[in-house]
Amino acid sequence: MSDNAENHDREHVLRIAAIVLNDSAGRTLLVRKRGTSGFMQCGGKLEPGETPLQAVVREVGEELGLTLDPSDLEHLGRFDAPALNEDHTRVDADAYFVRTPFVEAEALCAYREIAEVVWADPARPRVEVAPLSRDVLLPIAAERAGQRPRARTSTY
Repeated sequence: MSDNAENHDREHVLRIAAIVLNDSAGRTLLVRKRGTSGFMQCGGKLEPGETPLQAVVREVGEELGLTLDPSDLEHLGRFDAPALNEDHTRVDADAYFVRTPFVEAEALCAYREIAEVVWADPARPRVEVAPLSRDVLLPIAAERAGQRPRARTSTY
């Protein structure tokens, strides 16, 4: 077995769901979790018996105080990438897209394990970004930056 195959066998996989959240100004929301240095899309691990869609709605509510209507979320696909903060770990992520009005975007703040939120230009985020976000999700966000808002969201 090659070294590369052995390393892949030893990697831990985190099953997660993440949201690509753009505002009506074309910015993309990135979050930094406590104790970490890099930014990523909001989201997290699936709980037992939970679908990726249920997980992303729950995580966004817990971490940002934002209630998403699941029918407004567009499934972007399932992606695999190295984890930013954990050695020998990959993320297996279902990603969703939604757009929120600028006024609601400005009201978002960090809850629970989120230390910081930033609204970034998806083409030039100017912060350290996780591989999944940098290589897959931010390019998608940049492509959609010119679209009109469609999500019905509310903060609590």
